[in-house]
Amino acid sequence: MADNGDHGRATSRAEGIRERKKRLTRELISNTATRMFLAHGFDAVKVTDIARECDVAEKTVYNYFPTKESLLLDREEEMAESIRQALGPAASKPPIDVALELLAFQLDGILASVPDGRRGVAELRRFTELLESTQSLRAAQRDLDTRLVGVAAQAMADRAGLSPDVPEVQMAAQAILGLWRIQFGALRRYTAEGMTVAGGLREQVTADVERAARLIESGLWTFSSAVAAPGDRERLEAAGAAAQRSAGQVLAALQEARAGVEA
Repeated sequence: MADNGDHGRATSRAEGIRERKKRLTRELISNTATRMFLAHGFDAVKVTDIARECDVAEKTVYNYFPTKESLLLDREEEMAESIRQALGPAASKPPIDVALELLAFQLDGILASVPDGRRGVAELRRFTELLESTQSLRAAQRDLDTRLVGVAAQAMADRAGLSPDVPEVQMAAQAILGLWRIQFGALRRYTAEGMTVAGGLREQVTADVERAARLIESGLWTFSSAVAAPGDRERLEAAGAAAQRSAGQVLAALQEARAGVEA
């Protein structure tokens, strides 16, 4: 029995060492690839170049990252799980609230890895510009967004007791996932303007995301109000009445859809 226990502890330690080695190798490959892409451009760097720089086989790179694009867009599983937890049945807050909390957490993580000052912001700007300027990365990002919308729709449908194919669920999922694009766009815009972390980058990006979230939360009534001419009370009242009718129609449609699922 003592021998078996010692063997079990040795196996556990060995597994821990292997997992740590895998994590460090993955981080080395990802960090090296990012550095090389930023320095030379995405299309100019080959996977073989990255493997050589990391002193690993090309096959090893593909074992960790199935595509070249995933060397930069490598957080899909982590994001998908976060979305499931934030929007699914286990969530206790409204979807917009938990989405904002998740976005704030992710923004803090991004900015924590960026040295303060103009040099750090310049690196972040180059990264966002690389994603925007490279056709294959844009296509990969669109595919990733589509998959994550599907994850969000399923999570919200599970929470509401509906099918993920219900139009309201699909629209809600697309709208909420759109907040991630708002955050990315705000980061790109404000870093291009030279705004630093100390200069209010986080606060400005957060303000943009929250503005978009309020629009989603209150519906198109907010948009109608914003574009109404000054003093145009009749138009504003009509927009408010339309919003109330729309809300009633959406609620009725959701109730009918839920009744269909339960039947």
